[in-house]
Amino acid sequence: QVQLVESGGGLVQAGGSLRLSCTASGRTFSSYAMGWFRQAPGKEHEFVAAISWSGGNTLYADSVKGRFTISRDNAKNTVYLQMNSLKAEDTAVYYCCKADRFAVTVREASYDYWGQGTQVTVSS
Repeated sequence: QVQLVESGGGLVQAGGSLRLSCTASGRTFSSYAMGWFRQAPGKEHEFVAAISWSGGNTLYADSVKGRFTISRDNAKNTVYLQMNSLKAEDTAVYYCCKADRFAVTVREASYDYWGQGTQVTVSS
């Protein structure tokens, strides 16, 4: 079993920054890709970013490219999402997810463990 615990969400003004963290339990963290999804009210899950097991490959949704950065520290079993130049449309619950493979993927079905989510609210 893997448990994922997110932190770092909150309320921020448009143009501001937040850094989300996700700490995983278990000794297999470094063997798998990790990702972030988000869900706005009334909408489905949306892929945000993913990072390969080594951190060597990353993938971003077009809507966040150039503003968000995903990274990981395998020694700390932690993955991060640095969010800059935030917009009102970034408001959502953000979920940290573990993939069932070592390579990056945008497919929601390829993520087998999800955190409880952390709320990010951007005021305009």
